[in-house]
Parts: sequence; C-alpha cells; structure tokens
Amino acid sequence: MPDRYARQTAADRPGIAQPVPVRPVPEQPWGRILLGAALLFALLLGGWEAYWRAYGVTPGIANDSGLWAIQRRRIDAGEGSATVIVGSSRAFYDIQLPVWERLDGRRPIQLAFEGTSPLTFVEDLADDPRFTGRLIIGIDPQVFFQGFGLHKDAIAYARRQSPSQRMGQWLSMHVLEPRLAFDDPDFALETVLARQAWPPRPGKPSLTQVRKLSQSEADRNTHLWSKLADDAQYRELARSIWRQRFSPAADPPPGELRKTIAAQIERMARAVARLRARGVPVLFLRSPSDGEYLAYEMRLFPRAATWDALLAASGAPGLHFQDYPQLQGYYLPEWSHIAPAEAERYTAALYGVIQHDFWGPRADSASAPR
Repeated sequence: MPDRYARQTAADRPGIAQPVPVRPVPEQPWGRILLGAALLFALLLGGWEAYWRAYGVTPGIANDSGLWAIQRRRIDAGEGSATVIVGSSRAFYDIQLPVWERLDGRRPIQLAFEGTSPLTFVEDLADDPRFTGRLIIGIDPQVFFQGFGLHKDAIAYARRQSPSQRMGQWLSMHVLEPRLAFDDPDFALETVLARQAWPPRPGKPSLTQVRKLSQSEADRNTHLWSKLADDAQYRELARSIWRQRFSPAADPPPGELRKTIAAQIERMARAVARLRARGVPVLFLRSPSDGEYLAYEMRLFPRAATWDALLAASGAPGLHFQDYPQLQGYYLPEWSHIAPAEAERYTAALYGVIQHDFWGPRADSASAPR
C-alpha cells in the first residue's frame, strides 16, 4: 500500500510536463503541538528574563542611532533655539535632563554618545543654520583627543531613516523595551556566549570588552547603572576593563598621538568658529574623573597640551571641574562617571556654575564693557 504522505514525483504523474511536488500534511494534533511550542517559548523567555532581573537588570530604552535620531530631528522640527549637549559618556550620563529643566524651564536636547568624539556632531550642527541655541561640548580627554568614533553613522541614519524603521523604533521603545529587562545588547545570548572564558586563540585580541554601564530613557536622559555603585564585584569588573588602557605599554606612539591631538583641535576650532559666527554660544565642559582614570588622563593628556590648547585655538570658554570645588567630591564608582544617586546634585551645581560664570545675567554683566 503506497504511503499517503509520500512526496509525489514525475513518475507518479505521467503526462504532466512540469509536475508540481505535492506532499499532504500528516494528520497530527497540530493545536496541541502549537500550544506546547508556545508554552515552551514562554517558559524559556520567562526564565531568561527572570535570570537577568535577579542579576539586577531593569527595563530601559536601548541607546542606538534610532533613539538619537529622534532627538536630532527636534532641531529640524523647530527647537533649534534649545540648549544642546554633545560629547561622550560623561556629558551623557552625568547631566540629568529633569534637573536642568526644573532649573532652566526648558529641557535640553541630549545628543551625546558614549565612546565617541563629539567632533563630527559639532560639525553637523555648525552646518545646520536651524540650530541657533546654546551648545555644551563635553570633552573626555581620551575619547576626544584620540578621535574615537563609534556612532558617527547616526547623523546619516537620522536623515535616511525609513518609515518602517521609524515604526520599528516606536514599537520597540513603547512596547518591548519598557517591559523586557534582557532586551539590551549586553545580555543578548550571542554576546553572553562570546564573553565566556574560552581558551585563548592565536592572533585574537584578549581584551575584555566594556560591559553595560548606563540606563537610558525615551528622551535619552541617561544615568550610570546603579549596579556599579551597589555591586562591588561588578564595579571591580568595570575598573579592570578600564585598567587595560592605563598601562604605558598600551599608549599610542607619542608622535602619532601629538598629530591626532593637533588635528582634533584644529577641526574643532573651525567648527566652533562657524557656530560662533552666527551667534551660537559654545561652552566646553571637562566633566569629573577620579582615581586611576584621572591619573591616566593627566599622564597621557596633560591639561596644558590638550584642554588649554583647545580653548586657545577655538577662542571659546571652557568649564573644567578641577577649577570649581562644587564640581568635585562626587562618588565615581569606576572613576569615570558619577553615581546615579549624586548625578542630580552634580547637575544642579553644574547649572549654577554655568549661569553664574558663563551664560546667566551675572555672567553677561561681568563681560559687558565698562
């Protein structure tokens, strides 16, 4: 007796030049199979979520080019007179937008990106006549003066983002991300597998990659992840990752570094000149660092050769945390970013300094001709 579920071939269907393969679907309890698959999926998903919740992870919005693009388009949509923040992770994590809004009456546009020199983003704003507000440029010495750039494609993405990509971004940030703690690149299964203690492979770098450091909201208000302050083991992991770059053996060649520093300063000076020519106030900001990280920065990027040279070349004012007692003494768990419990106090102090010495009425009167 022929198998009723066997796939028919040309021999089974003579006279048909191009037979269409046909295989009947076997009779199975498909409803129960589907229900079992759904239950298994829910069990695995719930287990993965519970595992990371127990680790201390909470739902947050992924900081990617799509989220950045939403904020960048606020300038195009008529908010060009707002205060805009660009920079690297310190300006991104340490400045709390709700505190600034409470003090200033208007929420800034946060366009900083971790691990990225702000130079390309400053040049983008310099080329955009719709931006007429105030600009704070965060300068993290290593990231800026070495020209690091991980997210430069965000500018192009903001301009070419398709309707389907915008819809996917909306669904992700309003439906999935606020509910799923594991929906973070640091906890993706492939990432978790890649960072296991595999045997070393010849020719493959053995540096430990930076782990999760921050928690973001829909408008990119971001703070350092509280686990760095509360979990000594995780804090030491973050410090050990930073230590990989502190050794003199990891320094770039001195001649190459000097050329890179000079090139970064020159490009930034040109961009700032274009901004100031159309009346945009620009303020450079050197946020706090501490411990071994600060010692590394002072050794490789001495203030006179970097920060002071940048201010001299650009002609723009700069606010360095070491010049203001009220911007010092905060808890930086991994020496580079302020703990979330203190970031609000820091933001209020920073805003007070800026208003008093740079942008407020008293600063204006102090700089007026006598």
